[in-house]
Amino acid sequence: VKLLMAMGGLVERAIMNASKALKNKDLELAGKVVEDDAEIDRRWEEIQMTAVNVIALRQPQAKDLRMIVAAMRISTSLERAGDYAKNIAKRTSAIVRSTTDETTTGSVNRLAKDVLLLIKDSLDAFSRKDEAGAGDVLHRDQEIDQMYNALFREFLTHMLEDPRNITTAMHFLFIAKNLERIGDHATAVAEQVIYLVSGSMPTEERAKADVTPYQTLEPGTLEDEQGFPK
Repeated sequence: VKLLMAMGGLVERAIMNASKALKNKDLELAGKVVEDDAEIDRRWEEIQMTAVNVIALRQPQAKDLRMIVAAMRISTSLERAGDYAKNIAKRTSAIVRSTTDETTTGSVNRLAKDVLLLIKDSLDAFSRKDEAGAGDVLHRDQEIDQMYNALFREFLTHMLEDPRNITTAMHFLFIAKNLERIGDHATAVAEQVIYLVSGSMPTEERAKADVTPYQTLEPGTLEDEQGFPK
């Protein structure tokens, strides 16, 4: 648990710093987010190896085994969230070079703030084994999806109004999508909390409010095509 919470703290810091770098157009801080992602990856490997060794040497049963499986899955969700924070930081340099609408930047930062809170609350639910708190995270992710959909329409409007806005708007679009996907990984953490406490995954299918393209965007797929590899 300590290893997982320490990794979660690193991911929270990465998301916060990526958002701050975008808001302040701070290339140095953005570079640090990219650099620090290696430590998140290292923590993921450590958790995976520790879990495998515990299973092999101690042969845990029932609830202990659920904890180990949940920890492995949660660490993977956190590692992915860290990748998205890194992708956001990589786009900061492109945003800095362009003339941006401060209203748009503010909207993206509000989304980032809510996503960061979702990650924090999902990890708090894990540390407390709080099934109700985890369920609240699942419900609030729909609000994140709705915010992303509103931003998607806003970016399309900017592109239609003036073709010169297309490049910048596309960068903001990918940043917003990365944030929305971090929210999805927060819900994945929450689902594992429910599994840990109850012994089963949530049975009610979670409503997905994201109706835009790029619903399957993952690090290393469409991001590569845009020149920002994982």
